Amino acid sequence: MNPRALVIGGRRGIGAAVVGTLRAQGFAVTFTQRSAATEPAPAGAEAVTLDLADRAAVEAFAAAQEDAAPFAALVQVSGTTYDALAAMVDQDAAERAMQVNYHAFVRIARAVIRPMLRARAGRIIAIGSVAGQVASQGNAAYGASKAALLAYVKTLAIESARRGVTVNYIAPGFVDTAMLAPFAAHRAATEARIPAGRYGRAEEIAALAGFLASPAASYITGAYIPVDGGLTASLGLPRG
Repeated sequence: MNPRALVIGGRRGIGAAVVGTLRAQGFAVTFTQRSAATEPAPAGAEAVTLDLADRAAVEAFAAAQEDAAPFAALVQVSGTTYDALAAMVDQDAAERAMQVNYHAFVRIARAVIRPMLRARAGRIIAIGSVAGQVASQGNAAYGASKAALLAYVKTLAIESARRGVTVNYIAPGFVDTAMLAPFAAHRAATEARIPAGRYGRAEEIAALAGFLASPAASYITGAYIPVDGGLTASLGLPRG
């Protein structure tokens, strides 16, 4: 029987790339999507509709996993943005971002990790953002949700390591997905700040997630791994 993987947010962008990578590695993949899609799920994958902003729906979904057969891997991809200056943050909007980007993952991970701990094997991977470690104007609430996610990942990692479960955090920088489409006018200027000179590709993030989900990554846990073309390693100072 193929090992099972759960991808939170697997219909588009990085999530779809992760689903494809895990399927290629032999996983039977279940992925969530915010709303029902007209197109069928890819072969070897099952789609489940789940709105992460709906706390009751997340609770029901998570509760159903607690006594189910264990997943071999959980990959969190889905997230939401909220742009506002730090002094102008709206609490309701910030709480929605925290629910989608942090609280939903905490509840689902709590459910999925229990069968993993009993099986003494499992991989949990959170795809967050470099915004959880470095500041960007207008990103206070979003960055806070990604920083909270990172703190949770690190703690869960050290609490579960002796039972064969690894927990890691991938931090993408600018990736060429629909999320960045509204900022297309600023793309050239942004790419000029990235040492690699370009946006990342969804498949590059998915490749790392696939490795972390594999047996070869059994000694990697509690890691924060930026995939950003050198962006956060650079001061970004131009040379004449």
